[in-house]
Amino acid sequence: MSQSSKSIFARHETVLLAVLIAEVLLFHFIGRRFLTGANVANIVRQSVEIGLLALVMTPIILMAGIDLSVGSLMGLCAVAFGMLWKDAGLSPWLAALGAIGVGALGGGLNAALITRLRLPPLIVTLGTFSLFRGLAEALTGGTKSYTNFPESFLALGNGFVLGVPVQAWVFGVVAVGAWVLVHRTTYGRSFRAIGFAPEGARFAGIPVQKRLALAYTMAGTVAGLAAVIFVSRVTEARASAGVGYELAAITAVVLGGTSIFGGVGTIHGTLLGWLAVAVMTNGLKFTGTSDPSEKAGMLTGALLLVVLATGAVMKLVAERRARNGSEKPVI
Repeated sequence: MSQSSKSIFARHETVLLAVLIAEVLLFHFIGRRFLTGANVANIVRQSVEIGLLALVMTPIILMAGIDLSVGSLMGLCAVAFGMLWKDAGLSPWLAALGAIGVGALGGGLNAALITRLRLPPLIVTLGTFSLFRGLAEALTGGTKSYTNFPESFLALGNGFVLGVPVQAWVFGVVAVGAWVLVHRTTYGRSFRAIGFAPEGARFAGIPVQKRLALAYTMAGTVAGLAAVIFVSRVTEARASAGVGYELAAITAVVLGGTSIFGGVGTIHGTLLGWLAVAVMTNGLKFTGTSDPSEKAGMLTGALLLVVLATGAVMKLVAERRARNGSEKPVI
C-alpha cells in the first residue's frame, strides 16, 4: 500500500466514517425500521439543533476555547421568542429575529468578558451557563411555557421541502457557511494559528481578540437560531430548551477530530461526529432498552471522556518521543 493510501486510511475522519457505518448496520439489523425514510428524516429533525451548535463550537475549540453556555442560551432565546410573540404581540418571524438577537447579545457578553477582561473561557461560560438558564427560569417561573403557534411557523420544524425536513435546509446553509469560513478564508487559518500558539499569532499580526469575539458572538447567534427551530419542532417555548445540548455539541466536535487543545480540526469531521451522536441516540430506541434517552446521555458522556483521554495520551506520547529524539547524541 502506498504512503498516500496509508495516510488516507489513517485519517481520523475515515475511522469515524467506519464507526458511523458500523452504527448504521448494527441498528439496521436490530430494528428493521431504522433505515426507513421516515426514521432517517426523524434523525435529522431531532438533531439539527445540536448540529448547529456543534458547527459554531468548532471555531471556538480550534482556538483552544470552550463555550458551556450555548444550551442555556438556547433556553433563554426560546423564552424570549415566546414572550415577544405572545406578550409583545409580534409576528412569529419578527419574534424569531428578536430571539436570534438575544442569542447574539448573549454570545457578545461571553466575548466581552473573555476578550476585554481576559477571563478564562471555561470560567466565563460556566458562569453564563447558570446565568442564562436562571434568567429563562425566572422569566417563566420555572413552569410557564408558550404554545399554540401558527401553522406557518410550525412548518419550520415539522414541514418538508422536496421530501427533506425544512430545518435540514437551514442546517445545510449554516454548514456550508461554516465550512467556507473555516477552510477557505484567512479567518479559518487564523483560528488554527491562535489554537496552536496565541502569542505567536499576536506577533504575526493576527487580531486574536477580534477573532475570539467573532467566534463567541457567532455561537450565540446560532444558538438563537437553534432555539427558534427547537420551538417550532416541539411546538412549545419553554425554559428547559437546550438542556444538555452543550455536552452533545462538544462531543460531536471532539469526536470529529477537533483537538480540545486547539489548532487541529475540520468542519466535515464535526459533521461526522454529529451524525455519530445522532445515529446512536436514535438507534438506542430500537434496542428495546428502558430510558433510551438516558442511555444515550450516558454513552455520550462516556464517548467524550474516552476521546479526551485518548487525545491527551497521544499528545503526551508525541511529546515524549520528540523529547527523546532531541536528546539523542549527534555522531
